[in-house]
Order: sequence, then structure tokens, then C-alpha cells
Amino acid sequence: MIIVKCRRSYVHCFWPNRHFVPNLTIGAPVIESLRKHSKAYLDCHLMVTNPLDYVEPLAKAGASGFTFHVEVSKENWQELVRRIKAKGMKPGVALKPGTPIEEVYPLIEAENPVEMVLVMTVEPGFGGQKFMPEMMDKVRTLRKKYPLLDIEVDGGLGPSTIDTAASAGANCIVAGSSVFGAAEPAKVISLMRNRVQEAQ
Repeated sequence: MIIVKCRRSYVHCFWPNRHFVPNLTIGAPVIESLRKHSKAYLDCHLMVTNPLDYVEPLAKAGASGFTFHVEVSKENWQELVRRIKAKGMKPGVALKPGTPIEEVYPLIEAENPVEMVLVMTVEPGFGGQKFMPEMMDKVRTLRKKYPLLDIEVDGGLGPSTIDTAASAGANCIVAGSSVFGAAEPAKVISLMRNRVQEAQ
């Protein structure tokens, strides 16, 4: 996955497991391998039921960002955020399409807050799904309530959907199929980055 964000180069890696989504995890060695060859911001999106178990290995591997799901962290998110920050990573929280946006407010407004919210625009777990434009209501709500927050969207983003996401207020765009399936991936990345910049 590639994240398109102004002023930074990002690589987005996600870790699903069978308890949260039905396909397999790939593990921290991928981050370690990438870190040896790149200074890019390595953004890790963990679709797992036990994100605390991954803080130490991902930090050691060289992860930059650690995004966990609110659906599985309601009981321990304060400790999770504390550990992520203690290891020098940026904490983010993700929510699935069916999760109300209000569930992330306490994590943004906490004394020790998350620094990014990832709004899933498809059901998590599989690439190539169709973008759900109705999820942009969540992005608009977040942008109005938290003007300086990093808001990421993931799922079905490409040249035909980027304007919808950018105009709603998303400033971090995760793109997989639309980039890697393109004849000229660099042009798709440039187009999406420009559209995000223009909308800010």
C-alpha cells in the first residue's frame, strides 16, 4: 500500500489476523526489511485483536506509525497509546464502516491522545473493494470537530474517488490496487497527492 500525504513519503503496511479478518498476518520482518532500504514513514495498520502484543516487535523493526482498531481496544487503549508513544511511534486509531464515529472521540480528546484517525472506506481485510462514499460523512464530521487532526482513509481510493475523499477533509490517502494496478503508478500517486494538496 502507498499512503499519499503532503510533504511525506509513506508506506502503509497492514496486519490482519484470523480473529479480526479472515486472512493471514505477514509479520514485523517486512517492516525490518523495508527499514533497511528506506527512510520513509512506515505506517502500520493492525487489524488484530491483540495490538499490545505487536508494539514491541514493530518498534524494534522500525515502524513509524502504529494504528490499532477501536473495536478491539475499548478496554486498554490508554495503555496501548502510552506504549506506542514510549516506543517512539505515532499512535492512530482505525474504525470499520459499521462503527460510529463517536467511538473515537475519547481517544482524540484524551490527555494522551491518538494522533491520527483512519476511516475505513471498505470492510477491512481484502484489497480491491469498492469505495463507500457514505463514509465521507465521518471524515467531514472529524474535520469539522478536529481541524488539525490527521485523517486517513483506506479502501477503494484512486483517481475516480480521490476528490470525494480530499474534499471531505482527508489528508492521508491509502491506495493499493489503484497504484499497483496502474500502467504508470507514479502518475497516479502524483495525481492523488496534488488533489489532496489542492483541497487543503
